[in-house]
Amino acid sequence: MHPIAPRVLEVLETIALTPRMQRIVLGGTDIEDDFPFVPMAADSHFKLFFPEPETGELVMPEIGPFGLAPRADGRRPQFRDYTIRAYDAEKRAVTIDFVLHTHGVGGSWAAAAQPGDRIGVIGPRGSHIYPVGYDWYLLAADETALPALNRWLEELPADKQVRAVVEVTDVEDEIALPVSDRVRVRYLHRGAAAPGTTTLLVEAIRELERPEGRVFAWAAGESTSLRPVRRFFVDELGLSKEQMKVDGYWRVGTVNLDHHAEDDE
Repeated sequence: MHPIAPRVLEVLETIALTPRMQRIVLGGTDIEDDFPFVPMAADSHFKLFFPEPETGELVMPEIGPFGLAPRADGRRPQFRDYTIRAYDAEKRAVTIDFVLHTHGVGGSWAAAAQPGDRIGVIGPRGSHIYPVGYDWYLLAADETALPALNRWLEELPADKQVRAVVEVTDVEDEIALPVSDRVRVRYLHRGAAAPGTTTLLVEAIRELERPEGRVFAWAAGESTSLRPVRRFFVDELGLSKEQMKVDGYWRVGTVNLDHHAEDDE
């Protein structure tokens, strides 16, 4: 666990990774020397607090003895959880990859962000460090979990076998990932289907060639589409809770899904 540290950061750089994914690099003097970026905590995340669309004012929450607390004036900050894609300690710069869409505050902000724009940041509250002692790793993600998947592939020991599947809209949404003879990644295209409505991930997982040895399985993305993936891990692979993590980052029709509660379903 890490202390709660509210920060106001500025946009340093924006980079279009795909037509539907924007990279934003944030920096500023509020980033402390011991900013908690921990190796093999691939899905470590923090809360981003966005300016109010009407006024442009950045409204931050109060910090109470038990964490975030309602503001005395009753105003409700707009926030979303985002994975920390990378951290440059020398430059004190944090990288976040946003999926762009017009129906959410995060994607809309990222699409219009320019250097100098300000945003609030709180966290990460804690870092879950994944084990590196398994023989091979089975990873599954949609585009919202691509930043975490990328970290998995970068930070696992080089001798580990990895089989990964990623669901995106089409070939334009594919980003280059660190693959090798040991690391194999298959992209899946949902096409005109709405995100979170397909069974592409579990179908692709069933078809994967499986290396010998003990496996650790990780999957993240839209909550409903991950339910059959979780069942596959438990019923067909026979994995225990210690050998797997399935994380519903979001759910169709739900704002600010509590993905910690989703872990227990």
